[in-house]
Amino acid sequence: MKRIILMSAIFGYGLTSCDNTSTQTEKSMIKSDIKYPETKVVDQVDSYFGTKIKDPYRWLEDDQAMDTKAWVIEQNKVTDGYLSKIPFKHKIADRYKELINYPTVSSPRKIGDYTLYSKNSGLQNQSVYYYKKNDGEEHVFIDPNTLSQAGTTTISLMGESKDNKYLAYSRSEAGSDWRKIYIRNIETNTDLEDELDWVKFSGASWHNDGFFYSRYPEPEEGDELKSQNKYHSIYYHKIGTFQDKDKLVYRNDKEELLYHWGYVIEDDQYFIMQASSGTDGYEVYFKDLTKKNSDFVKLFSGFKNKSSVIDHANGKFYVLTDIDAPNYRFVEIDVKHPEQENWKVLIPEKEHLLESVSTGGGYLWAQYLENVSTHVYRYNRDGQEEQEIILPGIGSAGGFGGKKEDTEFYYGFSSFTTPYTIYKYDIASNTSKVYFQPELKFNPDDYVVKQEFYASKDGTKIPMFIMHKKGLKMDGQNPTMLYAYGGFNISLKPSFSAANIILLENNGVYAVPNLRGGGEYGEEWHQAGMLTKKQNVFDDYIYAAKYLKEKKYTSTEKLALRGRSNGGLLVGAVIAQKPELAKVAFPQVGVLDMLRYQEFTVGWGWIPEYGSSAQSKEMFNYLHGYSPLHNLVSGTHYPATLIATADHDDRVVPAHSFKFAAELQKQHKGNNPVLIRIETNAGHGAGKPISKIIDDKATEWAFMFYNMNENVVY
Repeated sequence: MKRIILMSAIFGYGLTSCDNTSTQTEKSMIKSDIKYPETKVVDQVDSYFGTKIKDPYRWLEDDQAMDTKAWVIEQNKVTDGYLSKIPFKHKIADRYKELINYPTVSSPRKIGDYTLYSKNSGLQNQSVYYYKKNDGEEHVFIDPNTLSQAGTTTISLMGESKDNKYLAYSRSEAGSDWRKIYIRNIETNTDLEDELDWVKFSGASWHNDGFFYSRYPEPEEGDELKSQNKYHSIYYHKIGTFQDKDKLVYRNDKEELLYHWGYVIEDDQYFIMQASSGTDGYEVYFKDLTKKNSDFVKLFSGFKNKSSVIDHANGKFYVLTDIDAPNYRFVEIDVKHPEQENWKVLIPEKEHLLESVSTGGGYLWAQYLENVSTHVYRYNRDGQEEQEIILPGIGSAGGFGGKKEDTEFYYGFSSFTTPYTIYKYDIASNTSKVYFQPELKFNPDDYVVKQEFYASKDGTKIPMFIMHKKGLKMDGQNPTMLYAYGGFNISLKPSFSAANIILLENNGVYAVPNLRGGGEYGEEWHQAGMLTKKQNVFDDYIYAAKYLKEKKYTSTEKLALRGRSNGGLLVGAVIAQKPELAKVAFPQVGVLDMLRYQEFTVGWGWIPEYGSSAQSKEMFNYLHGYSPLHNLVSGTHYPATLIATADHDDRVVPAHSFKFAAELQKQHKGNNPVLIRIETNAGHGAGKPISKIIDDKATEWAFMFYNMNENVVY
């Protein structure tokens, strides 16, 4: 999403114990003086299975309309005016700038004689890609910071050609999901003239003198960021040609709302295509590239399960699947006899989730999630001779595997107190050594990270990571951030954020519960929080807050709720159901109108997760029963709320947040501020420049501390 960088003047003094009286007076004045912009209402009524539902802010769905733009300006004026009067925001920003200002390096990527990687000196808006030949001199490959003055252009490296001569890369502007693909000659470090447009949710998988990729038809002018994306199709692009000459490889004209993407297996014999009705299961097809004009053959039918073809050798596909195995297993399938009764199980389903399997160096690399921490095991190609890769501790790791001929590769590891560190792994000796480790501007030994389990409403045990300063007194007075997601089979694993150190240094607690709906414990855990079981997710979150209070980590007046995207829905639904649960709430880029979400861009892809209001009367009633927009009650005291969205968010369109903010401001009673912050030149969050990240997090912590009547140590 995009966001406005606040330019308001900030008072040049901090909050100290000796000026609490004047500060409290000032706070009361700021809160009571908020005058929210007037939001017009329209006579829009929709009928769902005989039930009439008013939609008075329908006009806010058109983000290009002049009255919507005027509304955005007025809302930002009010929000900026409030935030500018928080006296210590600039001190938080200064400290965060110190914490985040450390060099980072990505895992190296070998392409023939060349090694590619990205580096950031610390405060560069975007990381810069470098390359070098063998062990030669380092050169800049692509510097995204030179491509836009605001630092909002992002670059992603895609696939390389089989001869290692060319590399496809994509470019996105201002946080949009739309991308353009370009091709660079690695040796000369120059681009070809090729430029592919209207690409979204795609890779670039090479075969012969071109590559396969996925794109949508060109949208109508002005509708690029909000209209439904239909007919996601696979094309083949031959280098040195214009896009209009690309060959259409697959398009389903009967089903306009499907995703299609694919990749070429390492031995170059098969193209694997996946077709999905949304963000859950998918069908799998294969196409024999050794036979001219061969047809696609269906390998797995239906959208219930998830099966990924990892490799092919000697007429056998190697597949990671959750069919009859909600924690996944790894099987060998005969291409000519793919029936399930002919499968050979190489790695059976186990107690813990098998997250992924990759190949490289003649081995299989199986990555498990054991109580939300990564564990990696090496097997031979027959699934035997298991050996664990010793990782630095409890945390998250990724990057295992490579090409058949590799003798080494690089992987990354991080935890709540360990920034992303890169290790070089030697396959023959099964040993790792540090390749790059960032230097920190804080001492991780000063903090403790623990995992505790609590009972949700129905008795289900939910794990929760809790981090705080060692020796912190548990008296219920610690400012606490409760961050969660709970959906789409996504696992919230340990990861490092310098921004969280701000909270910990100020005697705060950071808590991350792994709610149902995520993927932490396999498909059964996921399904327990989707469709008509979505309330389980909200209950898990509510009971996480209750647990933190019962254990005296915090109290209602010192608790903040935060979530992004599906997590924004989580926070919105919970403050609608339990407005007394917390003092502060941050519903960010959230799905907040559950009756109309499917009408915009790729919202239709979430129907397998949420269901839709058009699906059935039962589904409409269920969605309407928790939709944040439709469950705000007049005269309710809601938490101090800072809604966040962006003008280029074409995944969860800003209309969700616009309408929710208007309704919340209308129904809210009390002095707690309920504000919306709308960024410009930003999208759903990916590729946000460092300058915006610093301002974003400083604003978040300042708003939280200020509304909790907290001092800051800076």
